[in-house]
Amino acid sequence: MTEPVWVLRDPRAGTAAQALGLAERLGAPFRELPLEWGPLARLPWPFPTLLGLRTRAGFAPPWPRLVISAGRRAAPVALWLGARGARTVHAMRPGFGAARFDLLVIGAHDAPRPAPNVLVIEGAMHRVTPAALAAAGPRFPALAALPRPRVGLLLGGPVRGEGMAPEAAARIARAAAGLGASVMASTSRRTGEAAAEAAAAALAPRPHRLHRFGAPGENPYPGILALADLLVVTGDSISMLSEALMTTAPLLIADPGGLGPRHRALAEGLMARGLAAPLGAPPPPPRAALDETGRVAAEIRARGWV
Repeated sequence: MTEPVWVLRDPRAGTAAQALGLAERLGAPFRELPLEWGPLARLPWPFPTLLGLRTRAGFAPPWPRLVISAGRRAAPVALWLGARGARTVHAMRPGFGAARFDLLVIGAHDAPRPAPNVLVIEGAMHRVTPAALAAAGPRFPALAALPRPRVGLLLGGPVRGEGMAPEAAARIARAAAGLGASVMASTSRRTGEAAAEAAAAALAPRPHRLHRFGAPGENPYPGILALADLLVVTGDSISMLSEALMTTAPLLIADPGGLGPRHRALAEGLMARGLAAPLGAPPPPPRAALDETGRVAAEIRARGWV
């Protein structure tokens, strides 16, 4: 027998996390199918097909009951499985064939047109869960030992490139340091070493812990989310903003410069709905944790698809 759920895993980590995060919340066995894209994947296929794949390993019956996918390139692959009887749940805009999916999960920042098969969420789905957050705090005693209030600082970087401007990183880090008694900071793959150095210098006068992307040891990112009394997140990462909303910590969005229209729309939408505030403004009002991935999983279970 095959697993009842198949997850089409895109090579891009952020895209894959949306599909995997949903599958992990369903409580049903699932199988990951890594997608290796060939040159034809760039084409906007208007029909179900596997032609964009470099290899079709794993695409054989028995077929699953449910397919979860994310990203434009995976859409025709998911619809190909849908033509073989699987229910299809897709995250992000699929391009062609939107009406053919059983469920489309699209962020409000993408301003999707209302449709019977569209479920609008804040931000994006991800793999952070309430259970993971509850378990994360005790795993990072060095962070828990920092004086409160603890500010969590999550630095991203340019969406298509690597290297946040060092002056922007220093400016954001200084502002974060002024908001509490200590700072728990982490850089990402796109931050760059020069920006990490600038942030470290700006944080030096304040008790802090700074994790540089790729450094040895366990990444304290879950601990930062779990232990922060206030979160400062750069607006260039839809994933980090969405994961920050899983906590009850007030969220401040930092503008590193150069944000594209989708990222600006997300930040502006969260601020308009009272879920976040810009760095430099008073924190937003208290709120409950926003578990959008859990909400989508509950909807799928309610429909009897798993």
